[in-house]
Amino acid sequence: MAKPLEYNATLIERVDLTSALTIFKIRPDDGYQGDGPWFVPGQYVTLGMNNEAQPDLGSVRRAMSIVSAPEETEQMEFYIRYVNYPESDNPLTHLMWKGKAGDRLYLRNRPTGRFTVAHAIGDDDPRLKLCVAAGTGLAPFVSMVRSRQLREPGSDLSDFAILHGASYPADLGYADELDGYKKFGLKYFKTVSRPDEAPDWDGDKGRVEAYFEGDRLGELEERLGLGAGGLTPASTAILICGLTGTISKTLMALLHRGFVPEPRRLRRVLEVPEDAKASLFFEQYDNTPVVPVDNEEVMSDLKAQLRAALGG
Repeated sequence: MAKPLEYNATLIERVDLTSALTIFKIRPDDGYQGDGPWFVPGQYVTLGMNNEAQPDLGSVRRAMSIVSAPEETEQMEFYIRYVNYPESDNPLTHLMWKGKAGDRLYLRNRPTGRFTVAHAIGDDDPRLKLCVAAGTGLAPFVSMVRSRQLREPGSDLSDFAILHGASYPADLGYADELDGYKKFGLKYFKTVSRPDEAPDWDGDKGRVEAYFEGDRLGELEERLGLGAGGLTPASTAILICGLTGTISKTLMALLHRGFVPEPRRLRRVLEVPEDAKASLFFEQYDNTPVVPVDNEEVMSDLKAQLRAALGG
């Protein structure tokens, strides 16, 4: 059995949005060291706990995207969903859900990850950053826009657009904060995939990737102020975080517009020319292929779409 984790952080506050969706605010003992930025928006850290009720199961650790901005140096914030059907016998969320303010846990205070604006396109790139989030995949995007506002209150956010999809309206965490950023130019659209179970909901309906399907793509372009056919790599960089299905469907819906994914393995599968610049980036939490590599007919069509869009 693995050695128990040595706890080095404290749960300061938890905000239960629903019974299965919670904001955790955690303060690491070593905190912010004050030597440069604490982290870059879009990065993650590892949280962990020991299973004290079943010691034979040992400890568990999981990477979690940071919601808070690096300017918030008192604590880190996380947006976490309870896993109802875990693949592990020792799921971290089942342990965290028992927690209350003052409880101790493990936090590896070494933020890491390349899903950042700086790495993806560069901080000075003027293109629209279209952020596509499913569920708690919203976390890195909240960090990005919140950080800019904390660094420069009232600064322009018109180069950011956030699309957030959830099952129910109550699952649209951070909606009030993001709605508040609209006055600074943020384009923020939210959608629910189970509107029949939310009769009072009068907003957008469907999964978040549905914004890119059929006629809705043109509607989205109009709402973003891009004009018909304006959603292209020349105007926009795509960043996706969330379920593999969301990544997959968004990617496949946009290949005909010439959006090129970043991962080298995926580029090889799609036969992307070496000199084609990446314009679509994603944070994936598992190794499930985001394109149907075993379906020759579909793959042939996807390659042809991208090749035509790139002028090949």
